Amino acid sequence: MTETVIATRGLRKRYGALRAVDGIDLDVRAGDVYGFLGANGSGKTTTVRMLLGLVLPTEGEVEVLGRPMPKAAREVLPRVGALIEGPAAYGHLSGRANLALLDAAGPGGSRRSRRQRVGDVLDQVGLGGVGKRPVKAYSLGMRQRLGLAGALLRRPDLLVLDEPTNGLDPQGIHEIRTLLLDLNSTGTTVFLSSHLLAEIEQLATRVGVLDRGRVVLQDDLTTLTAPTGATVVQTPDPARVRAVLGDRVLSTDADSAVVRGTDPAEVNAALVSAGVPVHGLRLQRPSLEEVVLAAASTSADRVGVPA
Repeated sequence: MTETVIATRGLRKRYGALRAVDGIDLDVRAGDVYGFLGANGSGKTTTVRMLLGLVLPTEGEVEVLGRPMPKAAREVLPRVGALIEGPAAYGHLSGRANLALLDAAGPGGSRRSRRQRVGDVLDQVGLGGVGKRPVKAYSLGMRQRLGLAGALLRRPDLLVLDEPTNGLDPQGIHEIRTLLLDLNSTGTTVFLSSHLLAEIEQLATRVGVLDRGRVVLQDDLTTLTAPTGATVVQTPDPARVRAVLGDRVLSTDADSAVVRGTDPAEVNAALVSAGVPVHGLRLQRPSLEEVVLAAASTSADRVGVPA
């Protein structure tokens, strides 16, 4: 049985009449790259802060690495690396000096090996050549990399990140994505809070979607984006596809037709034998964006508010 790394039960947080988080049950398993998705203001950051014991829940329970939070924070947090709501740093100090202070403030870790640890994580996040520059001279993307370096100092079992690619250019986003996948491949569980659907789709193995403080979807990404049972045919003549295949055709547009059936070779053979030009075929799969929008729409209908 796979170990549960993060579990919440009936987790709620109210600020007066505002229900920022409204009874959520999260299930994050060892080895996951868990994409925690939601629009700005949906309650993602409040949830993350409760997971780390930075905010106390109004109701419900939180377990991280098998221990109750915040009761077991002293035991749990040394095994967790986190970057929440952007990195904090002393602007007049270098990135290297900031990380050395952070390392010294944390539990454990040899003082003799501190310089090596700091140098290693700076190299990991692409700041090895600028670690001596004052942080006040850093760009937003560089500050984000420095915050990630701080999260990696203790070689955590669990990495909790809130919008880690904020401020990064496309090359930087690619580098951080590669780094996170490498860390995950060596055993680090990654909990990644973001509103960037395309980025999560390239990273996550499991997805949870938060909408108006409620989890409206939680499942493996492969399940959510599994084939629908239809084949998409790229063709300049969708009308002829319908004429040949009849009610097997579910829909058409200007240059394609969606055909019931999961064997593209069979669909291709039927069309080519009838003289229909076929430029390409693929199994139809919903994108993560389509899945999330459908879940959010269903949630809006259920609570009776506009999507």
